[in-house]
Amino acid sequence: MKKILLIIIDGLGDRPLPQLKNKTPLEAAKTPNLDWLAKKGVSGLMESFLFPRDKYPTSAGAHIALFGYLDYFLRRGPYEVTGIGMKMREEDVAFRGNFATVGSNFRVIDRRAGRITYTKPLIKSLSGIKIEGVKFLIKESYGHRVGLIMRGKGLSSNISKGDFKKVGVKAKKIIPLDYNPPTTQYKEAAFTAKVLNRFLEKAYQILKEHPLNKKRKKQGLLPANYLLVRGAGKFKKVPSFKKRYDLKACCIAGGGLYKGIAKILGMDLIKVKGATGFANTNLKEKILRAKRALKKYDFIFLHIKATDTFSHDGDFVGKKEFIEKIDKNLISLLNLKNALIVVTADHSTCCSLKRHCLEPIPILIYGKGQDSVKEFSEKACRKGKLGKFPQLNLMPKILSLIKD
Repeated sequence: MKKILLIIIDGLGDRPLPQLKNKTPLEAAKTPNLDWLAKKGVSGLMESFLFPRDKYPTSAGAHIALFGYLDYFLRRGPYEVTGIGMKMREEDVAFRGNFATVGSNFRVIDRRAGRITYTKPLIKSLSGIKIEGVKFLIKESYGHRVGLIMRGKGLSSNISKGDFKKVGVKAKKIIPLDYNPPTTQYKEAAFTAKVLNRFLEKAYQILKEHPLNKKRKKQGLLPANYLLVRGAGKFKKVPSFKKRYDLKACCIAGGGLYKGIAKILGMDLIKVKGATGFANTNLKEKILRAKRALKKYDFIFLHIKATDTFSHDGDFVGKKEFIEKIDKNLISLLNLKNALIVVTADHSTCCSLKRHCLEPIPILIYGKGQDSVKEFSEKACRKGKLGKFPQLNLMPKILSLIKD
């Protein structure tokens, strides 16, 4: 049976841009190695999974769909905190969070506090806060991101998010989403929302007076004076990837979300020095470690993040150049034997919109079959043998190819 290397280039797909002569960043990039894999393999387009409540794909939802675990979706919080090494209990409620900058009347100025990267002193100042018997556990993730756990009795994850991904608007209060006041569920949701709002207010008072933020303001930098939280979820056990697919799996990633998903699915985490989730991530070593892991594992999940970050910043040149950097480091995979290489994304992220979008995702599979596609791009993959298919069908497609 062939081994599987799944390479997820986050937010890879895009829309054509006039600044790139009406090409997408992928189409404009020079990618001889990706083109070689496409030419020797089969290609197509994949439609990213959408929950009914969502207008655009989410990173957590898309990855859970990729692996075929929608029946065990936990929401983003539990994946995020697990990925950065926090341990959840079953009654805990977990969130992902951003350090943000707010002005007067809590108006959001910057959702990422100028993409702050050093937050340890801020985290320390917020650690161990307890309100009405609920303890707040907080830990830094990468960059401006944090993981947050509420630990106590009678908590609910059925509450609203505090981050609406907009600037220039007032940060929203958390409210219960169970609208049946007489029920126990409503009381728990209302209690959780009340306590969380008190914590966010207390955190703001601490952060706005913090020496690091005063120093940042003197340096002309945005203060990280507020926490925007979302993705509330509770932990529950799920069947392991090995049990579901009979494949021994591992993960190589920089971002907490992706490591958290892998860990909850029972994948081993392979640490790579310099794997950051940013543009400076150690691509060469990540890819070499993935290649070496094929000797021990049946399934390797390799995640590359920065393409998505460039898209959110509207930096189409940076995205194009980073795709070229990825391509250069893929050369070591071209001599692989008895392995299926799958290159795709979790979703598309459009530079012109600075957010996730509904554009279909290019995908190539090398190691089983060949079609007439000569390059790897959104446009070229339309003519591929795989056609257009929903994201939920990816694992069945892969499994059929390795067992034929």
